[in-house]
Amino acid sequence: MQTSPAATRQANPQATPHATPHATRPSSPETPDQAPAPGPAPAPAPAPAKSGRFGLPVATALVMGNIIGGGIFMIPAAVAPFGTVSLLAFAVITVGSIALALVFGQLARRNPRTGGPYVYAREAFGDFAGFLSAWSYWITAVVSNAALAVAAVGYLDVLLPMHHDVALEITAALVLQWLPALANLAGTRYVGAVQLVSTVLKFIPLLLISVGGLFFFDPKNVGPFEASGQGWMGGMTAAAAILMFSYVGVESAAMSAGQVRDPERNVGRASVLGTSGAAVVYLLGTLAVFGTVAHQQLVDSSAPFSDAVNAMFGGTWGGAAIAVAALVSMTGALNGWTLLAAQAPYAAAGDGLFPAAFGKEKRGVPTFGVLVSVALASVLTVVNFASGAKGAFDVLVLITTFTAVVPYLLSTAAQLYWLVRGATDKVDGTRLVRDAVLGLGAFAFSIWLLAGAGYAAVYQGVLFLFAGILVYVWLAGRRHRQEQQDQEQARQEQVN
Repeated sequence: MQTSPAATRQANPQATPHATPHATRPSSPETPDQAPAPGPAPAPAPAPAKSGRFGLPVATALVMGNIIGGGIFMIPAAVAPFGTVSLLAFAVITVGSIALALVFGQLARRNPRTGGPYVYAREAFGDFAGFLSAWSYWITAVVSNAALAVAAVGYLDVLLPMHHDVALEITAALVLQWLPALANLAGTRYVGAVQLVSTVLKFIPLLLISVGGLFFFDPKNVGPFEASGQGWMGGMTAAAAILMFSYVGVESAAMSAGQVRDPERNVGRASVLGTSGAAVVYLLGTLAVFGTVAHQQLVDSSAPFSDAVNAMFGGTWGGAAIAVAALVSMTGALNGWTLLAAQAPYAAAGDGLFPAAFGKEKRGVPTFGVLVSVALASVLTVVNFASGAKGAFDVLVLITTFTAVVPYLLSTAAQLYWLVRGATDKVDGTRLVRDAVLGLGAFAFSIWLLAGAGYAAVYQGVLFLFAGILVYVWLAGRRHRQEQQDQEQARQEQVN
């Protein structure tokens, strides 16, 4: 039987702060000139054992599977109203995402703990920044799971018509959410297996359509370069805001670094390989659909890949084939995002910044975090179907554009902080210029994505983010009171 991460920590409680979160917590923050760390975060934990569950292929599949969820099947129609300038937005998003992947790889090399952006933000800026990163990422993962389940039901309806029966739709959505949750609860070994199989199965039809569609490419079907009337820059930024949601997942390997074998090397490699592979599929798929489906038809399409297959080969069998591919894709994405939804709270709970129950795990999986995250996503799903408030749910999905970027922004800021400070234990001095350019580029990319999300999404995203402050205040107050009680008890024991 393999040794789980939990067993490793129990055998060596000093291997990671999770074992004794309060004992490893320093006192009040100090300035960078006075102490080796800028805030209350402890020094980086030693690297996990090399026997992590995920090797490079599975870690890469995790990244690709989480990036390419249901988005690939909706993107061409979603960006068609902006014209072919959306292909330029694809290129910019891809370059920016690879820059983020490289930054995550560098940060994971220095601190290969599970939690990714949360760990990096807390180490650089202290508890509050770490909490905001974990809270924001958790919101993103929970709402994304609900969105994937709702979209998956739409494709399931192609295969098994439900005739708009709300009870059947809710049941199907809940089944689609809880089956991946059960795979997660069975242990990380099963998570990796499901992720690898689903990634392979969904890429076969996607690559066939993406590559085969190029042979049927007709330039007459391609719409104007800029079709939205906002100018090419405005159209590109607006298209990027939509595309951003489809690229969330670049941090997947960093989030699960504690379960990745040899994370110092494999997190960065998996992040870059997974993001690059997803970008190739996105670009080829969108280009193939643009060239096989007439522009006006594409703008009004609810199943662009099905329309592309029908245009290439005739008939209507393409809809069913694409529906199967979409369900496989979304199941794989739900499998990966269910794990990621529990990882950020798990890491934060080990440091006393999330309720302690989120820090408990079984078979290497944060079981409580998985159950709570899936339960909340299920509530969102039921509310969506029961109320029919699709517009309200779409707003929640747009909010994830904002909440997903917050951890990215804090992570790139952490990279820049270590560079500016010149911390030799955090930064490779021989590559200072390269790392500085990369960090600044990733930071600027994150700011651009926030701007592209739109005023409404940023406004409501901030409200979601700040709602977490109440949770932080409650936990911080309890922790401070417990520390005072422990100190008083220690003084009394010394007196006695």
